[in-house]
Amino acid sequence: MRILLIEDDDKIASFIRKGLREAGYIVDIAQEGEEGLAMALGLPYDAAVVDIMLPGLDGLSIIERMRGQKVETPVLILSARQSVDDRVQGLQRGGDDYLVKPFSFSELLARVQALIRRDKANIKSTRLKVAELEMDLLRHEVYREKQKIELPAKEYALLEYMMRNPDVVISKTSILEKVYDYAFDPQTNVVDVLICRLRNKLDKDFPTKMIHTVRGMGYVLRST
Repeated sequence: MRILLIEDDDKIASFIRKGLREAGYIVDIAQEGEEGLAMALGLPYDAAVVDIMLPGLDGLSIIERMRGQKVETPVLILSARQSVDDRVQGLQRGGDDYLVKPFSFSELLARVQALIRRDKANIKSTRLKVAELEMDLLRHEVYREKQKIELPAKEYALLEYMMRNPDVVISKTSILEKVYDYAFDPQTNVVDVLICRLRNKLDKDFPTKMIHTVRGMGYVLRST
């Protein structure tokens, strides 16, 4: 699942991104209002975490414009403002929940997960299916032929990325950027190790192999 984080404070943004990635989410960050709005309007997200005080366009204006463009991504507002009037204004202008700074990450994660659970208008968005492989995005559960496969956060994030792009060759660079948030490093073998671990769990006990290596190009999840 993909989360949009619009936050201009580097420390807070890094803190939230690290926690969400460890929980298995893909996180995109914008640090300015106009950039955040463009991302919110241009890409589908399962939820957004939006700070109010931003350079350029403020958070509440971003949310208003999202709603004006019929973008229904659930939004958790972050703010140092804690009065009842501030919270009411945030919700009235299109936010779905409001969290006051400072906050604990466990509460932020619980609120994001609650927003995603409530956003069930399109049930297809909560499940991914490739051949006999299924992923429940709300429960963070994976099944192959109804057999549950336990995956830690990085393996889960990699599999989600591949399931959203079945039959597409995905390069190591893309995996580093989407799963690890690394720039390309030809010396690192973290992708090979992660693929190996995922392949052992996903394919080892099944006659049909789904994860394939395309030499010199990357990896692909085959649907047939």
